[in-house]
Amino acid sequence: MANNTRIEKDSMGELEVPHDALFGAQTQRAINNFPVSGQRLPEPFIRALITVKKAAALANMQLDAISDSRGNAIVRACDELLNSDDVMQHFPVDVFQTGSGTSSNMNANEVIANVASKFADEVIHPNDHVNYGQSSNDVIPTTIHVSAALELAFRLIPSVETLMEQIEVKAESVSQYCKTGRTHLMDAMPVTMAQSLLSWASQLKQQLNTLRAMQSGIQTLAQGGTAVGTGINAHPNFAATFANTMSDLTDLSFSPADNFFALIGSQDTAVTLSGAVKSLAVTLMKISNDLRWMNSGPLAGLGEIELEALQPGSSIMPGKVNPVIPEAVAMASAQVMGNDTAITVGGQSGNFELNVMLPMIASNLLSSISLMTNSASLLGEKAIKTFSVNSESIEDALYRNPVLVTALNPVIGYAKAAEIAKVAYKENKPILDVAESMTSLSREELASLLDPKKLTSNK
Repeated sequence: MANNTRIEKDSMGELEVPHDALFGAQTQRAINNFPVSGQRLPEPFIRALITVKKAAALANMQLDAISDSRGNAIVRACDELLNSDDVMQHFPVDVFQTGSGTSSNMNANEVIANVASKFADEVIHPNDHVNYGQSSNDVIPTTIHVSAALELAFRLIPSVETLMEQIEVKAESVSQYCKTGRTHLMDAMPVTMAQSLLSWASQLKQQLNTLRAMQSGIQTLAQGGTAVGTGINAHPNFAATFANTMSDLTDLSFSPADNFFALIGSQDTAVTLSGAVKSLAVTLMKISNDLRWMNSGPLAGLGEIELEALQPGSSIMPGKVNPVIPEAVAMASAQVMGNDTAITVGGQSGNFELNVMLPMIASNLLSSISLMTNSASLLGEKAIKTFSVNSESIEDALYRNPVLVTALNPVIGYAKAAEIAKVAYKENKPILDVAESMTSLSREELASLLDPKKLTSNK
């Protein structure tokens, strides 16, 4: 045995483990067996897993299933790990491992048992004590729900709420501007700048309603079902006690599943939540692309707004500035759509009493939530709040827009209006001038009928 290793044992025999590692043999076997991606499960998942172990110890003590000395040692170990800034160094197992996530569950059991041994006069065993009344098959689905619930409630939803509010504030500040509306990327009837922005806010409100509707489902837990859903080896009251304890620890309201088999054998709730996060990604991509188009130019594009200049845009073209925040958000949104596809496939891998793509589902779901949380914050702070309106560019395009002639349809008819529009396009003249020369209406009447601001409302 080398000086930098120690010997650990598990049910399969002896194994060398790094001398200073807090984990044991089963974790080391997973490190050896799964050199797939070098990607670990996300930190929110690991922290939720440790919290699950803490709640389990507290519940088991309350039910007299483990001794107070062992239970308190496990709780202290969990707290020490949760308070550590470098907790991830103790959780090296690859995302792409056994589909139940058993390796990650045992990683947590071994690390917690090792740390807990400092606080107890009796042996703390990874399986017999830290994992008492539990199975990887209910721990990992529970941790998926707990980690996603925490990220959803305390990060994603507040981030989207803030973005929506920032858009509403910006809409109010630019409500005086009227711009050319566009359908098929072609000139259409005028809209106010506020109307464009408030449509984004309305989209976000709908997405928030969907995300909030997911909270009850994702806060329902598989814990207590143990290996297949029957609850074997767990105290009859463990599930309810655990859920109450987890609620106390997190300030969220968790409840045990009505049917453990469903939450262990499937990942339907995670799939549905992923779909909701993907739907949010669709909205953020739409907003990002609108901003990019409105900012395009500044001379040869639409040039309706000017996004904040954040960094040089080219290594060869001096002075070029690009819409980097909307581009970053669009890429993040595309990644979330890809994550959702993988989660959808993973959700189909519920074979009888166990889904066997749990680590991948956990990783992608938390990645998607994080991407959308950060994207919403960036979009609000560095694009929505800070863009300025190029009023001169907007007005020049608006008053030359031949589609304004649509307002004359009820007065002169569609055919005559189309004729006027064609002349205006051909001669590149303001529609007011052309309509004055081709109808008997006075300039004052035409100016009133063709007032872009009036055309933004049906009142």
